[in-house]
Amino acid sequence: MTSQLHLYNTLTRRLEPFASLEPGHARVYTCGPTIYDYSHIGNFRTFLFEDILRRTLRLFGYRVTQVMNLTDVDDKTIRGASAEGVSLREYTDRYAAAFFQDLDTLRVERAERYPRATDHIPGMVELVRRLEAAGHTYRSEGSVYFRIASFPGYGKLSGVRPGSNLAGARVDADEYEKEDARDFVLWKAAKPGEPAWETALGPGRPGWHLECSAMSMEALGESFDIHCGGVDNIFPHHENEIAQSEGATGRPFARYWLHAEHLTVEGEKMAKSLGNFFTLRDLLERGHDPLAIRYLLISVPYRQKLNFTFDGLHAAGQALERVANTLRRLEHSPAAASAGALAADDVAGFRLRFRAALADDLNTARALAELHDLLRAVNTALDGGGISGLVREELARAMAEADSVLGVLPARAGAAADGDAEVAGLVEERTAARAARDFARADAIRARLAEIGVVIEDTPHGTVWHRKPSRG
Repeated sequence: MTSQLHLYNTLTRRLEPFASLEPGHARVYTCGPTIYDYSHIGNFRTFLFEDILRRTLRLFGYRVTQVMNLTDVDDKTIRGASAEGVSLREYTDRYAAAFFQDLDTLRVERAERYPRATDHIPGMVELVRRLEAAGHTYRSEGSVYFRIASFPGYGKLSGVRPGSNLAGARVDADEYEKEDARDFVLWKAAKPGEPAWETALGPGRPGWHLECSAMSMEALGESFDIHCGGVDNIFPHHENEIAQSEGATGRPFARYWLHAEHLTVEGEKMAKSLGNFFTLRDLLERGHDPLAIRYLLISVPYRQKLNFTFDGLHAAGQALERVANTLRRLEHSPAAASAGALAADDVAGFRLRFRAALADDLNTARALAELHDLLRAVNTALDGGGISGLVREELARAMAEADSVLGVLPARAGAAADGDAEVAGLVEERTAARAARDFARADAIRARLAEIGVVIEDTPHGTVWHRKPSRG
């Protein structure tokens, strides 16, 4: 049951078969949050794509070493700490803790390492010194800049090329959005009121772009397999990472570059000024199910824009209710005495198609569609000849495999939910009453079950039950 995993490489602009540098071991760097505030749902769209990538690599037999940085020193964190009159560490610790809580809420698997920029200053200084030795830098007013004209490959990721009129033009800001290729700051000279480190480069702090290069290479090696982020990272951040990393080492940096498209809200760019800016915590405070949020955010393939709507979030919740009810219905129905109406080959076919969907550049929309198709076949079989014990075992393995990647199956699927023992007892009592032709008692039990939101169905192979979907 093998499929070759193919991923779209932003660097080459084509779909490519994935092969790791070290056989069986995928080394992945994912740009993490700047911990100056709570992460918003656009951030989590990217973090969830990276979670799907991690899980898919494991499904395809790879051992995964994932590193996600935490940017705790940049213009934003410094401004936030200064405004509150607290140390940089105290300020960023608060949002780092919130970030990890949010990851757990959305069932995002933890990376192997989460390096913080302020813990890796010596490695950043050493990288700048290597770039100085290779002739890629110059100094001005205590800061060190990367000279992009010294790196002929600049622009190969983004397509943004240096202009002929930009000689000597440079930028000190950590982030700049215009497609304007300029010499960028590696090491910022100390400024009054800002945190600074005494180093061989002089007092100062690292630029944002430098942080990711130094930490990724320290953790994963000078060349590694996959580098991820959002499309907004392509330029200037990832372009600058390539220049400074390859300028220092003379070796290819990351072999595959994967980027998640933007998330819009109700068809518009998310912005606080438009009143459509939501953190995960905002949605939870409104009573939305975190599993439905996860489902919605992975429901569109990562290279397509995702339009977040509250109707879509409601539909995601309903889809999960259908999944939960089918699994509960399966759990509480007797096994067919014969071969049943669902064949083992049907389940095996699902597993092949599910893997094929993921192998096609992590096509989560197709993977989810395959899951729902399988569950419809399960319902049809339960309505007819039932499902044999052997096929049930195959189904359990298939569902566990699907959830190992998607991470959306209800937590109680396959386990007893609150009140299930009571329901099972009432169903057995009703079955006994029908066998004794005590139809008044059987009808009373059906009414009692309906009161507590349970639907029962009498099928040729026995009585099955499930809970009604909740409204909201």
